[in-house]
This record gives sequence, structure tokens and C-alpha cells, in this order.
Amino acid sequence: MSSLISKVLLGILLILLILGYDSYASAKNLGTFGASYPIAEPDALTEIEQRAKEVDWETVLNKETTEKTVKAYRPSGLKRLPRAEKNDRFIVNMTYTLTMDIPNGEGGILYPRGYSFNPLSHMVLPNTLVFIDAGDPEQVEWFKTSTYANDPKTMLLLTSGEYFQLYEQLDRAVFYADNKILSRLQIKALPSIAMQNNAVMEVHEIAFD
Repeated sequence: MSSLISKVLLGILLILLILGYDSYASAKNLGTFGASYPIAEPDALTEIEQRAKEVDWETVLNKETTEKTVKAYRPSGLKRLPRAEKNDRFIVNMTYTLTMDIPNGEGGILYPRGYSFNPLSHMVLPNTLVFIDAGDPEQVEWFKTSTYANDPKTMLLLTSGEYFQLYEQLDRAVFYADNKILSRLQIKALPSIAMQNNAVMEVHEIAFD
């Protein structure tokens, strides 16, 4: 969550897509060569079906166990950050330099290794990203009473704490922030708010009185 992510962060996702571009950009349908065969022969399929019948699926897919697993989910390597000591604001340049050639699919190079670009010069990130520690009750309360709590464009990301409990309290999607996102946006203190400002990301650190 990634994830989260991952389930969301368009600017970061664009960079990740470009990083992985060569894994699919040059793929081609080369047709069929020689004879083709079924993936599994009938005897193998019969054996698979028989083994599947022998599995106690009610135990494997136990609803209670599955719910406990979902509620207890917490990715490894979370980075607990300190509270912000003062209100601060800084900008983050999202310019990225390619570490590999991007092929054009015709045997040539679309973008060479070393090419630099800023994804925010080509797109608008619709979300406001709010980072908090869910294990800190004051940060949770701050979010609840902030204007971001009822803003559907706000994406709440946790650096620590239990996501499911907060999800139930807020009745909204909650995500974990991994170290790559924190590093890319230079998030070092909490709560922090990151949003696009023209071609840069603007980050605000919020200090409590």
C-alpha cells in the first residue's frame, strides 16, 4: 500500500509507470511458432481437481480469520516520524532523471537514459495528501476537526498506527505511506500536507499549540 496505494498518488504513480515502462513497452505479439499444446494435460487437470476436493476450504477461507488478518494488516518497514516543532512550508521539485533508455517499440529509443522531466509539468494531481501518525491521538483529532476530513479529494496516509480502527472512526479510505513516498516528498515531521502548486509539490508542516 500499497500500496498504497499505494491505492492512489498520481504524480508518484506516473514516475513508477515510467520506471517500469521497459517491461512492457517493447512487448510484441510474435505469433505462433510450431505446434501448440494445452497448458495442462487431462490427467494433470484431474489430479488438480481431486486435490482441490480434498482441501477444507471452509478452514482456509474462514471468514473470522480473514477479517482478523485484514484488520491487523500493517506493512513492514513503516517509518515513525516526529511531530512538527513549528509551522513550516517548503517546495519539492519532482523532476526525475531516467536511469534507463525508454524504447519506442520500433527498435529505437524514445527517451534516453539521463533524460530529465517533471511530471507535474504535464499533469494535474487532483489529491491533497495528508500525512499523520494514527498512533498519536492529537494528530487524529487534528485531522477530524480539519477541513480535510470531509474533502473527498484528500488522501489520508499513515506513517504508523492502526489503519482499520481509523477507517472505522472516519468512515473513509485510509492508506499507509511507505518510505519511498516519504522520501520523494521529503516528509520529515507530522502532520504534513502535500499538494501540487503549478509544477512543484508544496508541503506544509503543522505544529500544534
